Amino acid sequence: MQWIWWVIAIIVSAGAGYLVFRADKQRAVPYPWLTAALRGIVVLLTLLLILVPAITITKTETQKPIILFLQDNSQSISHALGKDTTGYKHNAEQLLDKLKGKYRVVRWGFGNTIQQDSLFQYTQRSTDIASALSRAQEFYSMQNLGAVILATDGRFNEGSNPLYQQLSLRSSLYLLGLGDTAAQKDLRIAQVFANKTASLNSQFEIRADVVASLCNGYSNSIQLTENGADIGSSTLSINSNRYDRSVSFSIKADKPGLHHYVISAPVAEGEINTANNHRDVFIDVVDEKKNILIIAAAPHPDINAIKEALNGMENYRVTVKIESDAVNLNDYSVIILHETPTANNELLRQLQAGNKPVWYILGAQSNLSLLTQLRKPAALNLMPGYLKDALPAYNTSFSTFTVPQNLQAVLDKMPPLNIPNGSIQAMPDANVLFKQRNSDEPLWILSQGVKPMALLAGEGLWRWRIYEYKYFNQHGTIDECIRQTISFLSANNTERPFRVELPKYVWSDQEAVSLNAYLLNANNEQVNAPDVQLTITDSTGKKQNYSFEKNGTAYRLNIGVWAGGNYTYTAHTTYNGKQYTASGSFAIESMPLELMETGADYALLYGLARKYNGSFIPASNIGSLYDSISKNESIKPVLETNTQTAPLVDWKWYFFLILLFAVAEWLLRKYWLAQ
Repeated sequence: MQWIWWVIAIIVSAGAGYLVFRADKQRAVPYPWLTAALRGIVVLLTLLLILVPAITITKTETQKPIILFLQDNSQSISHALGKDTTGYKHNAEQLLDKLKGKYRVVRWGFGNTIQQDSLFQYTQRSTDIASALSRAQEFYSMQNLGAVILATDGRFNEGSNPLYQQLSLRSSLYLLGLGDTAAQKDLRIAQVFANKTASLNSQFEIRADVVASLCNGYSNSIQLTENGADIGSSTLSINSNRYDRSVSFSIKADKPGLHHYVISAPVAEGEINTANNHRDVFIDVVDEKKNILIIAAAPHPDINAIKEALNGMENYRVTVKIESDAVNLNDYSVIILHETPTANNELLRQLQAGNKPVWYILGAQSNLSLLTQLRKPAALNLMPGYLKDALPAYNTSFSTFTVPQNLQAVLDKMPPLNIPNGSIQAMPDANVLFKQRNSDEPLWILSQGVKPMALLAGEGLWRWRIYEYKYFNQHGTIDECIRQTISFLSANNTERPFRVELPKYVWSDQEAVSLNAYLLNANNEQVNAPDVQLTITDSTGKKQNYSFEKNGTAYRLNIGVWAGGNYTYTAHTTYNGKQYTASGSFAIESMPLELMETGADYALLYGLARKYNGSFIPASNIGSLYDSISKNESIKPVLETNTQTAPLVDWKWYFFLILLFAVAEWLLRKYWLAQ
């Protein structure tokens, strides 16, 4: 209807101009049409300001398709390309320059992070293909993303398997294969299995998987050393070009503290990649046994699953009690409540007064009204007596402890847990290990504080162990999650008023080390009034000093990334005239992830191409990528129409324009009539 007002304004302004024209002609004005035109314009602009206070402006722009070039910038690419790095860079630059003429080209480098410069330096120390694709979808899902070019060797050592990643990429994915799929002579220590802790004077085992390719005829000994001294050896004789076996070493924990062991295999003749011929193992030998108490509402197969998972760990002594049994919680380091408390007022009183680390496992018999009276890592809004199924999903941002490498693959095969119906919300300081696959609510939660806590939202751990054995012939992954949870709850569980804790003893040389400190007053309340100083000493005796930052009622310090080696720390503070100290040690593990496996994985790249309607092209044929993209009819420009409403009163120049025409008419008429 806006056009009607335009017509009215034009008619009225034309009439006003005509009347002025007639009057000026009778006055013998030299150019009456000019003054009439000026009057008509002034009237038109003024009427538009009244009748059409806002103007609608429609703009149509052509949005070029976006071509996202994802270059694997990890260290393995320089090995994959060999001497051809310069030639590949030149060919890639030519392709991108050619694409610029028709498309909007965006360049990203990736490894463990995304970068937008130095794409062909190959310096990142790990590869996370799934995260790179996820970031691409996150940034460009609402834009005209025509295609993603993923240039990589297909080897990843962080994140989930991109083949099993659920993305809604609406663009084609072109895989540019780098490197050679041909097997190279290589002998490596693939995996190492050992408990994180061991009790003093106990016997523990270190097991390693040795994988070799094209090493037929190799015969030597795998060595286990500590501080350069031989501890054990295992003979290795290879009689085929594809070889895989395990070696094990039995060691006695005769000295408390953090022990650094090295498993190494002598280099095979002609082997190029020797960085994966050794692996570091760190084990903390503790001079104490920690009592773990499981209190159950009734006998349940989950109880036996937890006991089996902790079986063989010398530093834990597990006791099982039924809720109705008399028990003194002060005798135990960690309490596991399986569907309890139900109605035991004495147990509830001890839990409220004891302030012990607790792992809550919910189920059909859990008394949710009693649970609300206890400190928990999550807010529960549940309906008692009603259960539902919940499938697990690994939370990739979990950082409390290191999870098994095949955790995601195992979780994909797990049956659901039976959890109470309702909602669960993790506390702000909690860390979620598993989420519910469908609702994204927490399923397995851990919380650090003065006393750590954990919560498993349902029962069914026993089924998880059975299913893992069914599909993987072992149940070490689920067992490791149980052990790590117990280790987290029992770590540094003392009554000392001042202590320093680390989320883990062993860190990678690619991650920042963080420490937490806690100070208790006489009422066992957490305080952080005084300053806390920290001194870290390396193996050469060099010391570095730091100050903790105050965080809430506790202390926190991030000391950044450190080089490989063993370190000790001492923290000290003064509170109410008393001096407190806390000391400990940690280790930095140097693991060249990019060199653990060599050669390209084209099978993965072919699988990704099929999954996302793209194609696979080897780097030697990179020039054909332009033809493939340009002939893809789904990659086309998009016409984007934007409509804006502009109020005339906001245009200051509009008022000056009216004033200009009005003054011009007045001056002309004044001048001509004065002649």
